[in-house]
Amino acid sequence: MLIRVPAAFEPSPSEITPRLVYLKRRELIAAAGLLAAGTGHGAAKLLATRSSVAGAVVMDKLTTQQDATSYNNFYEFGTDKADPARYAHTLKPTPWSVAIEGECAKPGRYDLETLLKLAPMEERIYRLRCVEGWSMVIPWVGYSLAELLKKAEPSSKAKFVEFTTLADRGQMPGLRSGVLDWPYVEGLRIDEAMHPLALLAFGMYGEVLPNQNGAPLRLALPWKYGFKSIKSIVKIRFVEKQPRSSWEQAAPREYGFYSNVNPTVDHPRWSQATERRIGEESSSGFGALLAKRRQTLMFNGYEAQVGQLYAGMDLKKNY
Repeated sequence: MLIRVPAAFEPSPSEITPRLVYLKRRELIAAAGLLAAGTGHGAAKLLATRSSVAGAVVMDKLTTQQDATSYNNFYEFGTDKADPARYAHTLKPTPWSVAIEGECAKPGRYDLETLLKLAPMEERIYRLRCVEGWSMVIPWVGYSLAELLKKAEPSSKAKFVEFTTLADRGQMPGLRSGVLDWPYVEGLRIDEAMHPLALLAFGMYGEVLPNQNGAPLRLALPWKYGFKSIKSIVKIRFVEKQPRSSWEQAAPREYGFYSNVNPTVDHPRWSQATERRIGEESSSGFGALLAKRRQTLMFNGYEAQVGQLYAGMDLKKNY
């Protein structure tokens, strides 16, 4: 008789999420129709099948939707965690389009309705770990970024993929600050971008993305720190040389290009060895600020899926 002993990082049965969203793709098309008709981004439902990608679904207790949509980093709307929920109502997620440029055979521009219909939607429950030391578990809705990138037929010169966020001062009051050099830019090696776990997300909790979480589409990269999962994307560009990401440009000593979750590499101003899960209250009852700390996992717990991408690399040098 084979008895399986769970690994230390695996959740207990009591932590397994009982609720998954089982949804039908034909209703996704209806959602796309609602968006195209301009009937309101927030009113549409995104419906999906559960992910079949190995390692995509994390069976941890979900962060509540309230916490996940009210405690955010989105500096285009302010630097306080509550600012995005407070001010992002000014973002206009429809109409929307994404330009595909650079080293590829088929550059072009995709409108939101086309992007929504490009591939079957999946629900993937991912851990999200932020560099400040907090984490969440969120059910995203989308499909692998590779589904879109392959349509552009990147050339042999395409070694990296650069992503750019919308920068509109009329919609994004945070652009008036000098905290970053706008627009927000991020990048991945092309093999990272093509990895099945790299998700192009259009929704969360079975609904379209709220403005404060990066509407109408963003990346969800579960093995990297949260700032790599760029929001409100308007441009994707295939490039030969490694792009300079916004945080890397602003503070290169603190934020490297790779930004993989690595508990052995401390941020210059704090340890990355532990984290606090938003919504897990401490015994003192002070909520998120005093949530119990847990050990941070290498690659945020996705080492089996993505570790091979970095074989032979010095992950302290390439932080």
